[in-house]
Amino acid sequence: MKSTKLISNGEGNGKVVYNSGVIKGIVVLAVSEVQGVAIKTNGKKDKLDYIKIEFNGNVVSVDVTIDVIYTSNIPDLAFEVQESVKHNVEAMSKYKVSAVNVHVDSVYFQDGVTDQQ
Repeated sequence: MKSTKLISNGEGNGKVVYNSGVIKGIVVLAVSEVQGVAIKTNGKKDKLDYIKIEFNGNVVSVDVTIDVIYTSNIPDLAFEVQESVKHNVEAMSKYKVSAVNVHVDSVYFQDGVTDQQ
């Protein structure tokens, strides 16, 4: 996994280093807070494989692929995901979030059947 470093705020001697997996874990938690949404999963891939993080200094951009429940308003859910990811990443790390790109991969119906685009 890629590691990136963040220089501390000057209160100590040294630096804080975040592994990209830490930020991905924060994104997983943030998405799980939004009802009607799940991070895309596949039997062969882990949830973290559907999250992409790009670091640019102390700023990150996030791409996340999700599945939604059929009765959901997709634009509203995507906005909630964006807000949740931005808030949680900024609250739990020293990074600022420049963008959260949400990719809706499939829609789940109540009987568990999916309709993939």
